[in-house]
Amino acid sequence: MVNGIKIGPLTLNFYGLIIMLGVIAAAYLSNHEAKRRNKNPEVIIDSLTWIVIGGVIGARIWHILTPPQSMVEQGITTMYYLTHPLAAIAIWRGGLGIPGAVAGGALAFYLYSRKRGLKFGEWADIFAPGLALGQAIGRWGNFVNQEVYGAPTDLPWAITIDPQHRLPEFMEYATYHPLFLYESLFNLLNMGFLLWVYRKFNKWLKPGDVFLSYLVTYPVFRFFMEFLRLDNSFVGNINANQTLMLVIAIIAAGLIVWRHRDSIFGKKGQESAEELLAAEENTEDDVVEE
Repeated sequence: MVNGIKIGPLTLNFYGLIIMLGVIAAAYLSNHEAKRRNKNPEVIIDSLTWIVIGGVIGARIWHILTPPQSMVEQGITTMYYLTHPLAAIAIWRGGLGIPGAVAGGALAFYLYSRKRGLKFGEWADIFAPGLALGQAIGRWGNFVNQEVYGAPTDLPWAITIDPQHRLPEFMEYATYHPLFLYESLFNLLNMGFLLWVYRKFNKWLKPGDVFLSYLVTYPVFRFFMEFLRLDNSFVGNINANQTLMLVIAIIAAGLIVWRHRDSIFGKKGQESAEELLAAEENTEDDVVEE
């Protein structure tokens, strides 16, 4: 499979081009959402460079800290990257972790928003659907690099993996689950879901709720996809990506429930608690009077 376009001595890698296409699509959708919410769309363009830099750095750091098992078996460990700086920055060969990308990009925009006096939650909600769209497109870079595939299968939509990209213990199998495709399709659906959530529950939502919804939906999906993935990333005996996804989903869901506890559980419980507290105070007053 051809991995790039050569223009003289310069090679434009398909992986990088697809990632950049995802970034552009994410920025376009975020720009559209900003206008819909009467926000200044220039913030998108102005902050995009910082978000991309933060996202790429975060994604690469996560990969370096949690290299897949196949790379560890070849001696490409975290320590290898730390002692081979050129290999550590060779992102055109693949190796960008989504958890790190989201964390790095979010941190970069948080710092940007603090400097510009913007409300991080409101803008995180604007970026969330675009983030899902960017992931949907960017995952096709994994197709070009023949990575992020699942267990062997003979389903009609299975993809063929060349021998040089197969794990040693699966050399006799040619076709596999296209996990990158599953995730791409899910992220398109997730984009639509996040847009729908804002439009349907706009009056009920608080700033940051759409982004928190993303931090529930994507991690839950990714958690289950890890069961199909062959080349997992382990820290000790723990699947790093799967464990992190579960923790993030639980925390994000908990935050949504906590922020809307009055609406979810109703005022009745709150009133009952207040009545109980008042009754206790009255009892204490009676005891004092006696």
